[in-house]
Amino acid sequence: QVQLVESGGGLVQAGGSLRLSCAASGRTFSNYVMGWVRQAPGREREFVAAISRSGSSVRYADSVKGRFTSSRDNAKNTVYLQMNSLKPEDTAVYYCAASLGPFGTKFDYWGQGTQVTVSS
Repeated sequence: QVQLVESGGGLVQAGGSLRLSCAASGRTFSNYVMGWVRQAPGREREFVAAISRSGSSVRYADSVKGRFTSSRDNAKNTVYLQMNSLKPEDTAVYYCAASLGPFGTKFDYWGQGTQVTVSS
């Protein structure tokens, strides 16, 4: 089973940027579709982004398209989420996620999460 550890969350003003990182260990990283999901207080967990095993394909939720960019470095077993033009509604706990299944919006493994707070 893969272990996932996120870092890079914090407090930022609206319009600012943050970069999240997720370090994976325990299994062959390139076997996994990787992604990000988030959960705001009182809301269900929602899909943010997914990146294919090679990194050549990335899918985004409509709410973050054009503002967030996900990438991965298979040599470093790390996936990233660059978040620009942040909005207060982006405030949530962000979870790194992994899947051995097809490229999509469903995941099987999650990290412990990192808090992102965007102030207005």
